[in-house]
Amino acid sequence: MENTKHLSGYDFQMMTKALKLALKGKNTCMPNPSVGCILTKDEKIIGEGWHQIAGEDHAEINALKSLITPSDGATAYITLEPCSHKGKTGPCVDALIKSGISRVVYGMTDPNPAVNGQGLLKLKQAGILVEGPLLKTDAQKLNLGYIKRHQLGLPRITIKLAMSLDGRTAMGDGTSRWITGQPAREDVQKLRATNCAIITGIGTILYDDPSLTVRYKKDASISNHIQEPKQPLLVVVDSKLKLPNDAKILSGSAPILVATAIEKYNSDLRNIDTICIANSAGKVDLLGLMKLLAEKECNNVLIESGPILAGAFMQQGLVDELVIYMAPKLLGNIARPLLSLPFTCLDEAIELDIKDIRQVGNDIRLTTQIKNLNTKVEKP
Repeated sequence: MENTKHLSGYDFQMMTKALKLALKGKNTCMPNPSVGCILTKDEKIIGEGWHQIAGEDHAEINALKSLITPSDGATAYITLEPCSHKGKTGPCVDALIKSGISRVVYGMTDPNPAVNGQGLLKLKQAGILVEGPLLKTDAQKLNLGYIKRHQLGLPRITIKLAMSLDGRTAMGDGTSRWITGQPAREDVQKLRATNCAIITGIGTILYDDPSLTVRYKKDASISNHIQEPKQPLLVVVDSKLKLPNDAKILSGSAPILVATAIEKYNSDLRNIDTICIANSAGKVDLLGLMKLLAEKECNNVLIESGPILAGAFMQQGLVDELVIYMAPKLLGNIARPLLSLPFTCLDEAIELDIKDIRQVGNDIRLTTQIKNLNTKVEKP
């Protein structure tokens, strides 16, 4: 039950700071949610922390470890309900109770069935005042993929596209390097880093032979003790198992999953996970693949592929967001389209909500969400 009657301007200020702290772990704490925690006493900050790396201390524990004065009677501002179960680390709610704090202000409840209100209940039973949710919408934006995975059994899916001003992604022969400039390509690295998995198609591998690695410059938004960026799982949709042994993605350090539609296959690809997940048409079952990635605890998935595979995801209603980099150049009518969507009438058009437009170098980046998303999946 919500309790927000007595929240003050200072409470809003501290939760805003906690939300900013949570962002510092967005590239490194996956598949866990990004969480920030501020501890205050007499309206002074006495400790703060965020969840930095999956499997290590959560935000609340890091905040308690940073204390500059005893925490008895303190208030904890936490962007997500503290966990009440033992995973790779102990329950944060127990540590908070033991610390002697008297009040917790939270951003949102945890959709994980192992928590989902139990952490807040345990705090209340210990005599701690619990207030919130505070800035719930902002708290949810931190972990949209984590929320969707626990609610629908699917990851949040983003398609990254690069196109010319006339909506073309490659020349007729498949040539596409480079449509956008260097700043846009560097920006893509940051986008890749926020995802648990990157999906591409065998066509993109054969035409462009991308490495699909994450290569970003270290900055203040990334935990400063991380030496190398975490490489997302690379997923190749390859119905007929045509992936060549010398493909660039095979030379990197990222784990690789090849999804095929061939039930009995003899592959020379060693140390690569291959799974047959076919639909009735003899192609890879995209919905089944997404459910599998959710089972592998993938919260956010990025699709970097050609127009056919990207269009197939769109037609099945599996996509949440499009990030489109638009270059100020014209490729002509023979060049390849942005997406393969064989619509025949205007009523079939997919409507988008524009969430952000900004210039990146000499290119434009559009971030859009699917309007009235109708995901074709039953809740597990």
